[in-house]
Amino acid sequence: MAGVFNNLFGGAAPSGAAPGDDDFADFAGAPDPSPAPLTAAGSAPAASVTDASNVPFTKWYRVWERTSPSDFWQEAFILPFLLFIFTYHFWGTRKNRSKAKAWAVAHAPLLQSEFAVVGFGGIAQSESSELVEPEKLLKEKTAQDFQSYATGRQNVAFLDVTIKLIKRYNPIIFIMDYVLGLFFESFPPPVERVESTLYTFDGKEKDLVPAPAGDASSIKVPNSTYDGFIWAVVHKNAMRRLRVDRYDVSMTFTKDNAKLPDWATVMTESAEITDLLLTPALIKAIEEAGDALEYLIISDQPIDRPLKIEDTAPKKRIQLSLRLPSNGYDSTLPLYNLFLRLPDTLVALAHWRPEISRKLRNAREEETRKLRKIDEEEKAEERKITAEKIKKEERERVLRGMTAEEQRKYLEREKEKEQRKMLKKSTRRG
Repeated sequence: MAGVFNNLFGGAAPSGAAPGDDDFADFAGAPDPSPAPLTAAGSAPAASVTDASNVPFTKWYRVWERTSPSDFWQEAFILPFLLFIFTYHFWGTRKNRSKAKAWAVAHAPLLQSEFAVVGFGGIAQSESSELVEPEKLLKEKTAQDFQSYATGRQNVAFLDVTIKLIKRYNPIIFIMDYVLGLFFESFPPPVERVESTLYTFDGKEKDLVPAPAGDASSIKVPNSTYDGFIWAVVHKNAMRRLRVDRYDVSMTFTKDNAKLPDWATVMTESAEITDLLLTPALIKAIEEAGDALEYLIISDQPIDRPLKIEDTAPKKRIQLSLRLPSNGYDSTLPLYNLFLRLPDTLVALAHWRPEISRKLRNAREEETRKLRKIDEEEKAEERKITAEKIKKEERERVLRGMTAEEQRKYLEREKEKEQRKMLKKSTRRG
């Protein structure tokens, strides 16, 4: 009883077990547990605190006191590459703009002397006015494509000009274009060229020219019609590509002409057309242009192969493709001048003898007959599919109205009929 009161009121606890308690004799001599020693992991927080205390405390803007050059190795490799990309891009776009502007400056006087409206300003130029500004003559479609426009000339509805330059604005694409062009024929090397297209009126002035107060009868112009044909002077390096890419050129035959340089050839539908159009002035201009000339094409047929009869309607135009020369435009300006005046020559001279006209007409009618035949075959196939569909629907309707036994007999008769048909076919083949 005295032990209980000592425990309740803080009395001194006995140092060992009760001497008379045999049940706890096995635990009487057990040592007191001692705390486990700290491991290496337990000292990690202290170490991190010590390391953090070694970093000097500075103002937020004093970055150089908290970092070293070795912390920016990744940026040291990325930033120069980005700087090169941006510099090359700005240089390339500026170079392309300067090339397009140089073409505009060289051809603006010639265009203004032939057309009433040059460029996209929409203001007619008088003879006493100054030359049109290159910025108004050109429109930048992309960083490599520039366009120009001119209208207001007898026998010509309008002129479209497209300047296609190298992709200098992207060094990766620029290098890849040249590398692929060296190893693969399907990837031609990049070429800078100017493609110009003259669309002739061909007697449709009243349909194309807006008349004052809507009175088309007030428009009085000379007859601007001429016979349709296909004729071209091409560089031999571009001849194969033109035959594959263009439907109209594929209708011609190739014939070398002794009057032309060795690198040029004629693609025509009739030798008489060549004799009329290949004038000494044109031959001289072609010789002066040299390798800059890719092709000069006069055509009334579509570029892409027509899929419908409506697509074969004549669309008369004259196209000239020139590579951008590296030594100025003095060598190509005479050819461009003759190109702009070719519509006048066609209106005056391109009226063929009945034999030639019949030959040209028969060639076009043959192409039309092929399209008509294809169209009739497609319509016949559609009618066949429609008839089979109607027959199938009728069969299903009949079967739905039969009993199971009647359906079985009906299917057996169909099977026998099909077998007799197959037997007749095999007998005929034998």
